[in-house]
Amino acid sequence: MQIKQRVAGEPIKDRLVSLFDPDARPIRKGKLGKPNEFGYVSQLAEVTEHTKRGARGLILPASTELGNPAEETLLPGTVAELERLGIRPREIAVDGGFKPGPTNTALQDLAPKQVFIAGRQEPGSKRTQRRLRRYRTGEEGRISHLKRRYGLDRSRLKGDHGRQIWTEWGILAYNLDTLAVRTR
Repeated sequence: MQIKQRVAGEPIKDRLVSLFDPDARPIRKGKLGKPNEFGYVSQLAEVTEHTKRGARGLILPASTELGNPAEETLLPGTVAELERLGIRPREIAVDGGFKPGPTNTALQDLAPKQVFIAGRQEPGSKRTQRRLRRYRTGEEGRISHLKRRYGLDRSRLKGDHGRQIWTEWGILAYNLDTLAVRTR
């Protein structure tokens, strides 16, 4: 049996935080009531035709990694999915968790006209900024809707592989509902 010694202040990469789900990791949220949560981080990307009021598009397969990765580390997976589908967005709106340097570098291949990072990088006219800010705020509601109605708040399957399956089924159900609304 090998015993590993830890140095004070060194991050623990292989800690076990859940007996039910050994792949889960601690996630710092910064909320007052629950500053720490345990689970996974997934990056959701919605593709819409426009960013006007009431826009509802289709969600791409979630980009994920084990652990608690930064927002911009998941972005290359989302960009690869957009390229695989042949989608070249004109405008991209993301939340303030993205850093401008790595985000712009990752999105370079897509060549969007505008990259809106809430509170950090807001190009274009005041009218465009307001439209993209409102669209981004609406995305927060969409994420909340996905968590409550489509079960993305908690995976009922064990492990990272089970969580990926659970997330993709939730996204598929949402996309089917979106297509059903559009055909009416």
